[in-house]
Amino acid sequence: MNHKNFYLSLIITILVDQLTKSLAVKYLSNYSTFPLINNIFHLTLVKNKGAAFGLFYNQTIFLISVAVLVFIIIYFFKNKFINGRLSEIGLGFLSAGTLGNLTDRILHGYVIDFFDFRVWPVFNISDIAIDIGVALIIFEMFITRNKNVPNNP
Repeated sequence: MNHKNFYLSLIITILVDQLTKSLAVKYLSNYSTFPLINNIFHLTLVKNKGAAFGLFYNQTIFLISVAVLVFIIIYFFKNKFINGRLSEIGLGFLSAGTLGNLTDRILHGYVIDFFDFRVWPVFNISDIAIDIGVALIIFEMFITRNKNVPNNP
């Protein structure tokens, strides 16, 4: 398999992620906020030294190690994970999100976050890609599973 959907979703997502993070750093100062929809959706630059929801704060080496391990597992076992087009794209998104945040941790010691819905922790394109990737993989697992289950009379 050539996995072109995997590589295409991975490359495009990493490029968009790094571009948007670069723009956020350039145009937003640390913890300043720019309301797009007042009190609903803002752009807020946050230098996140933890994982989701502030877990593992200041555990950069641990978080880098986990991201590297996740990417290695995905890359070397992708043939086992890919059941079709959705899971192929989903793995590309998951890999890109992992690599996008890993790049930030290696270069800066933190992850650059900027999407702020005020009722949720601030996040970025990599975080969105991880969520969508996991959702696509799970969705395709259910589709594949349901196709293989015979109808009960």
